[in-house]
Parts: sequence; C-alpha cells; structure tokens
Amino acid sequence: MEAKAIARFVKISPRKARVVANLVRGMDVGQALKTLTFAKRAAAIPIKKVVESAVANARQADSAIDVDALFIKNLQVDMGSTRHMRRWRPRAMGRATRIVKGTSHIAVVLDIR
Repeated sequence: MEAKAIARFVKISPRKARVVANLVRGMDVGQALKTLTFAKRAAAIPIKKVVESAVANARQADSAIDVDALFIKNLQVDMGSTRHMRRWRPRAMGRATRIVKGTSHIAVVLDIR
C-alpha cells in the first residue's frame, strides 16, 4: 500500500532541497524523521513536513497500518515556477534585472517493507 504527499511552491531552491532529499531517500520513516529533525539545513523543515503528511495520509487510508514498517520509496524534488520578487537589482550601464527566487515541488511516496 502506497501513501503519498506533495508540497508545491515551497520557497527554497531545488538544488538546496535535493541535498537533503538524497540524505533520507530509501530510509525508514522513523529514522528519516530523526535525521531531518537534527539536520542543519533549511530544506529539512519542509521535507520533514511532507514526510509527516504522507504518514498521516497512510494512517487515514488504513488505520491498522504499521507505521514502523513504512519507508521512503520515492522522494522527488522538482523545480517550481520562478517567481520574481517585484524588486530589481542594478546592473551595468544603467540596466536592471529582476530578483528571482527559486521554488520547489516536493513529492514523497511511502511504502511498506
């Protein structure tokens, strides 16, 4: 039985989020949550929330499910739309460019071992 959760438009760049995603991919859920709790990366907080949401979705689908038997089957971080901040950065020769901040889509799939 698979359970999944998706967080869209998370305000962190995908490159930074993939570092944390590679750290916990394939782990048991309990071990992954402990690792994410003590990871000193900003991306650990939203990834932890998505994993907890996927666990809650698994419990909602089947109340008799053993949460300790769940593991992270798939953890994917994709690039969201690039939204600019309505602010401008000065450039050479009197020009200006937009300030662009990255967003991410984080998808987690849990399965039973």
